[in-house]
Amino acid sequence: MNAWIPLYVVIPLASAFIMAILGRLVKNMGKVILLIELLFLTCLTLVFILNSKGTLSYNVGGFPDVGDIPIAIYMVMDGLTKLLLLIISAVGFITALFSISYTREYTAERKFYILFSLMIAGMNGMVISGDIFNIYVFLEIAAISSYILVAFGVEKHQLEASFKYQVLGCLASLLILLAIGFIYWGTGTLNIADISRQLPYSANFIKFVSLLFLVGFGLKAAIFPFHSWLPDAHSSAPSPISAMLSGVLIKAIGLYVIFRLFFNMFALNADIAMTILVLGTLSMIIGGLMAIGQWDMKRLLAYSSISQMGYVVMAVGIGMTIMVKDGSKTIAAFAFLGALLHLLNHSVFKSLLFLNAGAVEYSTGIRDMRKLGGLAEKMPITSKTSLIASLSISGIPPFNGFFSKLIIILAAVRAHYYWLAFLAVAVSVVTISYFMKFQKYIFYNKPGEYDNQIKEVPAPMSIAMVILALLCLMLSLMVIPSIRDQFIFPAVNVLIKNLQYSTAVLG
Repeated sequence: MNAWIPLYVVIPLASAFIMAILGRLVKNMGKVILLIELLFLTCLTLVFILNSKGTLSYNVGGFPDVGDIPIAIYMVMDGLTKLLLLIISAVGFITALFSISYTREYTAERKFYILFSLMIAGMNGMVISGDIFNIYVFLEIAAISSYILVAFGVEKHQLEASFKYQVLGCLASLLILLAIGFIYWGTGTLNIADISRQLPYSANFIKFVSLLFLVGFGLKAAIFPFHSWLPDAHSSAPSPISAMLSGVLIKAIGLYVIFRLFFNMFALNADIAMTILVLGTLSMIIGGLMAIGQWDMKRLLAYSSISQMGYVVMAVGIGMTIMVKDGSKTIAAFAFLGALLHLLNHSVFKSLLFLNAGAVEYSTGIRDMRKLGGLAEKMPITSKTSLIASLSISGIPPFNGFFSKLIIILAAVRAHYYWLAFLAVAVSVVTISYFMKFQKYIFYNKPGEYDNQIKEVPAPMSIAMVILALLCLMLSLMVIPSIRDQFIFPAVNVLIKNLQYSTAVLG
């Protein structure tokens, strides 16, 4: 199965090329190709999850090592990789299905699907890359595609948001490239597994490079205080792209790389662990408090993403601090389980909420919640799926968000971080409050300033929302041991057995 790993990059790049060359000749070719591409990659990921164990690697070009130095480009597939690939492909497919009707308003519709496919190629490439320079290359493919897609409607606010996103994105890329240069200068290699063996253990050097990576990828992940680009970009982008940015992109090009580097390349460090714990906690609190005061429904969802990713980062920080102190690996694994499960759950319910917001804006042309209301009867599918997503993100049982939040809170209690458990519960209460506001003002208030003749969105958009709503229920099954051990625990093991990465890749 190792030879199938490059397909995650080859297929999206080839699809984008075919769309660009033949899309002018065959109408709607891009829509069909993108859906087939993402459905195939989703099925391929499920095959890897169900039929492969351990760590797989593929050497691009087949170049043998020179002495002890790996010179081939390694593509690596382990439990953490599979989880991210599943998120990218599955959410990408559902979002592409929603886009079929949504993008009809754009004159450059064909280019939308080309850029979407390139963004998928960039994210997949980052996730499977086994060396830091190719992570940077694929990062730029995904980032540049997303810059253009944010501004795709070429409205003034979209161009402004994209410009801000590009400026901070370029600063992040500069810091990441600088860190890669220092790593190569210190080790003479770019392979992550080899770097973990060669990295000089000078405390100042490690801390400096770690800080560069943390700020660079923290900007990409929109962790507080590096989040300022996210509310504008996510609220201004076309809604399918908002769903991809918040549900997938910040995870694939931000959080995933932070986890990979600080667990599998660098030795665990108490200062970095505490920094990640503090940043996650601040993101969770401040993102939630900022969301309360928003009246633009997409900005509310954007700030909510900062808060929900704070849960993930905080839980990982709890696990890291336990491992640094040589504490119970069982408790650390429990924290990582909560973090990764919430990462998966968030990709579903937050993507659904952005699609709900997109459906409302598509039908009414309004994003200000004060001008909406009474849509529950006119848009029943959007209303019901939005309610499911709101209950899920608020941590209400039996929806998936309840179980991941509960595990994170219990992990904090078992690790004796009682104040973190209290804050996690308090922020959940805050989340419930602003999603009650979201539901009331959009769907259950008196009718607002819109045409009374509006109706439910077209079938592809409705089907996409229904699928995600069903997943909000179905993913609750991830707490069943047999399912959890198949999908989530292999990713947890990558973090718990962090020192085994280099041996698994290089032998």
